[in-house]
Amino acid sequence: MAGNLQVDENKIKSYYKTIYIKRFFDIFVSLILLIALFIPSIIIALIIFLQDGKSPFFVQERIGKNGKPFKIIKFRTMVKGSETLEAELLKNSKNGFVQVVHDPRVTKFGKVLRHTSFDEIPQFLNVLKGDMSIIGPRPFIPIEVAQLNDNEKKRLEVYPGLTGLAQLKGRSRLGIHEVVTLDIEYINKYTFGRDIKILLNTIFVVLGGV
Repeated sequence: MAGNLQVDENKIKSYYKTIYIKRFFDIFVSLILLIALFIPSIIIALIIFLQDGKSPFFVQERIGKNGKPFKIIKFRTMVKGSETLEAELLKNSKNGFVQVVHDPRVTKFGKVLRHTSFDEIPQFLNVLKGDMSIIGPRPFIPIEVAQLNDNEKKRLEVYPGLTGLAQLKGRSRLGIHEVVTLDIEYINKYTFGRDIKILLNTIFVVLGGV
């Protein structure tokens, strides 16, 4: 599956023809969800803080559109300082990702947040800021991007997303190049209507995990 799918440059042009509609949609949905989830977010942040007295937020450098780094924000699901183990985890990784299925750094409450995807709520702030879109390839950390070939790096020509085709097809079971192939498939088949379909499917998946 991985490694042979080429990015269709014409579809990237098509992507940017609808970018203003996509951006309006991102802002509209993000504002609604941030307001609707404000109280649950306060409760989540308080629980994380009470675990160890540390910040409830996890901020990490990711690679965004056109290779530009940005700071992603999530609810913290790991022990503080876990990012210092990234290089070691990648060296022992079988799928090319730093994040592993049974990550020893993840707290008990963190497992709940990940299972329900509630740890992703603060990323709607990244969407409002313009670092991300709701739908698109998930942003990798620099050490993961370094593994990609020139064609695979073309996934960086579109906005990274909160969710996308690879997440729906089980990212945790896929290798990094398989995920990137799905990202390229997303680009090559992009339409705004397909974004809506991916979002609706994501909602069903999240509700199924709650």
